[in-house]
Amino acid sequence: MLLTFIKKNYYGDIPEEKGGQIVSKEDVSAWPLWEVFIRSKQGLDHKHAGSLHATDAKMAIENARDVYTRRQEGISIWVVESKYVHASNPDEAESFYEPSEDKVYRHPTFYDLPDEVKHM
Repeated sequence: MLLTFIKKNYYGDIPEEKGGQIVSKEDVSAWPLWEVFIRSKQGLDHKHAGSLHATDAKMAIENARDVYTRRQEGISIWVVESKYVHASNPDEAESFYEPSEDKVYRHPTFYDLPDEVKHM
């Protein structure tokens, strides 16, 4: 079974003579993968919403808006190409985070808080 998609382009990403062509699923998966982060109306931070394929950043932002903020729950969208996301190795977490344990001043557990301070 051959799946085909109609390709939608924005801002002249593809020359006019190639715009609106039928694209196979293999061609779409050749586009770069983008990670999408959304900031909600109530939140102060961006949270990872998912991933999508797009030809460039503008297309990724517009597709992210259409896919991840359909109910107008977001006020800001960040996209980053997946190849630029780097993470620490969970298997090395103990040695990676060990140096912070000897810095007790980073954890102010020895301070007495006044009763007026509620949310610390």
